[in-house]
Amino acid sequence: MSAPRVVMYSTAVCPYCIRAENLLRARGVAEIEKIRVDLDPQRRVEMMEKTSRRTVPQIFIGDTHVGGCDELIALDQAGKLLPLLAGETD
Repeated sequence: MSAPRVVMYSTAVCPYCIRAENLLRARGVAEIEKIRVDLDPQRRVEMMEKTSRRTVPQIFIGDTHVGGCDELIALDQAGKLLPLLAGETD
């Protein structure tokens, strides 16, 4: 089973985006598709339609909307991030 795609809506100067990216890299994610909402306002609209949230980062692992940096950290602390990154489902 291949690893799911990781997509992160972000901006250039967002410390939470950097923290989330660092955690994902530490957990073995080699490729993160970053969508810069500060460069393309239409992508922010897209993000808000998908997530009902305005803040970045907004992280998707496969089809799962993880949420922001705090939710990503909580998922990791609960031991659920690595299985999600491995494509394992309940």
